[in-house]
Amino acid sequence: MDSRTKRRLSPAELDALARRALGAGVTTSTELTDGYANAVWRLGLDDGREVVLKLSPPPDLDQLSYERNLLRMEAAVIELALGAGVPVAGILHAGFDDPVLGGDYLMLMALDGVSWNDVKPAGEDALRRELGRHLARFNAVTGEVFGYPHAGIVGATWREAFLAMVAALLGDTERYPTALPRPVEEIMVVIEDASPVLDEVTTPRLVHFDVWNGNVFLDLSGPPRIQAIIDHERAFWGDPLAEFVTPTIFGELREDDPLLLGYREVTPLELTPSARTRIDLYRAYLYLILLVEAGPRQYPENEYARIRTSATASLDGVLNRLVSASLGAGG
Repeated sequence: MDSRTKRRLSPAELDALARRALGAGVTTSTELTDGYANAVWRLGLDDGREVVLKLSPPPDLDQLSYERNLLRMEAAVIELALGAGVPVAGILHAGFDDPVLGGDYLMLMALDGVSWNDVKPAGEDALRRELGRHLARFNAVTGEVFGYPHAGIVGATWREAFLAMVAALLGDTERYPTALPRPVEEIMVVIEDASPVLDEVTTPRLVHFDVWNGNVFLDLSGPPRIQAIIDHERAFWGDPLAEFVTPTIFGELREDDPLLLGYREVTPLELTPSARTRIDLYRAYLYLILLVEAGPRQYPENEYARIRTSATASLDGVLNRLVSASLGAGG
């Protein structure tokens, strides 16, 4: 999707950047437009390599609070994921505060597979089960603090960090007025009232939080399998249950979902009533992101209208459930 956060580079600028980073010039370049925030190109180099360039938004663009230093978080996550045995595209070069272009960029190994969003392969249940196993390994990586350390939104406990994350996002509506189904103050109260269940989470674990089919690449050269999980910049340190929100966006996590079955092949996970409430808190947070991020990104209306409608209705529904859960806990 087109977005104001995506920078535009000329062929000459792409060539110069590749020569500085990798010592090779650009022979072909194709912009990859599936993403929503960073500008991404697939580059063919004159030494025969194919690479992917991810470039941060313009340094002077006022983004959302949690979006500071996203590519630095992605670079860190890639190394952690590789160490955990999760398939990802490796880093060839990371450039931070580039003196010529400004901002950050990553040069990544190009994948030869296809986005799951672009195909309908046979055996999708098996692929979803495989994805569940990968996510369990991803979530097994532990950290030192909860939240977004790269953005300075953290907490000593998961409840403290999550409430700070929500408060920062709702605070962004002061700069980017957003139509929400309830007033900002009421939304914060609903989430605070439901937040005691977050105290069940005592260890910061790595959460991707953006695993949809467009961020999963498949190898279809033989029996379909997952080649890599991509786009790690939205990751945070928190509750692994949050991982199930994006793959079931605008829906619910069922006990018979192959994603959950695969996850349980690696580590136990029980969907207790309090776990369901935690998932609802993370759904509310994701739907808020989808609504508030349209401010700095300025999506084309014809492309964004469906997402806004679905996110608004889903946010209202999940807030109603959270209110009911809080009343039940209080009673």
